[in-house]
Amino acid sequence: MVGEEGAFVLGWDEVLTEEELSMTLKVLCMSEEEFKEYKEQAGWEEDSEGEESSTLSNEALSRLQAPCKKLLYDSVLLTLQSYRSDLKAEQEVLDNREAFEKLSRREQQALHVRYGQKRILHRLLELLG
Repeated sequence: MVGEEGAFVLGWDEVLTEEELSMTLKVLCMSEEEFKEYKEQAGWEEDSEGEESSTLSNEALSRLQAPCKKLLYDSVLLTLQSYRSDLKAEQEVLDNREAFEKLSRREQQALHVRYGQKRILHRLLELLG
């Protein structure tokens, strides 16, 4: 269900790997009995057609069923915990011109990427909370 990298791609306005995330949430939120029934009825093919037309926009994510929202929320928290610093610390370095300029060009670019990733994840927490 999840691509080779085992990650989902989130943009500022929507999930870019929406099909994978939608199917993963659906399966992970099923009871064991529901999963067995779904698998036996070859539900995989049937659902893939109907879900292609739906977009997992930020608005749609905020309307997920409670178990799926909690699963996704907890996953985002775990992802944020994997970073060495938090969003506020990244913002402080970005706001401090002297500290920012002490970083190598590569470190500056990495800081911008991490900061952007964390902003997207924090926005997702707000939508799901």
